[in-house]
Formats: sequence, C-alpha cells, structure tokens
Amino acid sequence: MSSEDQTPEPHQTDRWLEPGKTNLQVIYILYLASFFIGISGIVGIVLAHLNRGKSAPWIESHYTWAIRTFWLGLLGSFISFILMFVVIGMLTIILVAIWVVVRTVIGLQKLSRNEPIDNPQSWMI
Repeated sequence: MSSEDQTPEPHQTDRWLEPGKTNLQVIYILYLASFFIGISGIVGIVLAHLNRGKSAPWIESHYTWAIRTFWLGLLGSFISFILMFVVIGMLTIILVAIWVVVRTVIGLQKLSRNEPIDNPQSWMI
C-alpha cells in the first residue's frame, strides 16, 4: 500500500474541550484558579461561551450559571475598584471574591450530583 491509499485517523480531541460535564468541571476549576493565575478565568469564560448550547438542558443551566458568574464577578470587581477611592471598595472586593467562590463551589457540587442549577439566571447564590 502506498501512503496515498491510507486514510489518516480522525483527530481525537481531549474530553475536557468537548461540551459536557468534564468541560464544566474544568471551567469551574479555572475560575477558582483565577484567584492565583488571573488569565485562567478568561480561558474558562471562552470555553463556556464556545460550548454553550451544545449539551443537555441540565448541563446548559451550568453553562449559563458559569457565564453569569464570570461576567457579574467582573462587573462587581470593576465597581469595587472604583469604590477603592472611597475606601469601601476593599470590603466590596472581598465580598465579590466570596460570592464568586461560593457560586463556583455550588456549581461543582451540583455538577458532581448530576443536578441542574435551579435558577441559572439568578444574581444571587
């Protein structure tokens, strides 16, 4: 057989890049890691946006939750930064960080139990 007769094997991607439970676990972990490695949160939000709309409805509730957690956390951080000039920003940035961690942990817990997020559009926990 010549090399022209052989068909190349299809490219196999890693499971963590494909939409689903493993991908969401990676996204949640990237969010937590962003407290130490800032860019990891950006990687997480890109993965979430790329894979949204490609899974079962209960998984989609997690993508919505993760995306809102990132953007609302970023908004809260921006507002806290502005409030640093009137000193209250130090308190609000801590509250925003706690809020992000709690939402991320809730997402990981529900994901491990194969449960949807009850109200993924919520601003709260």
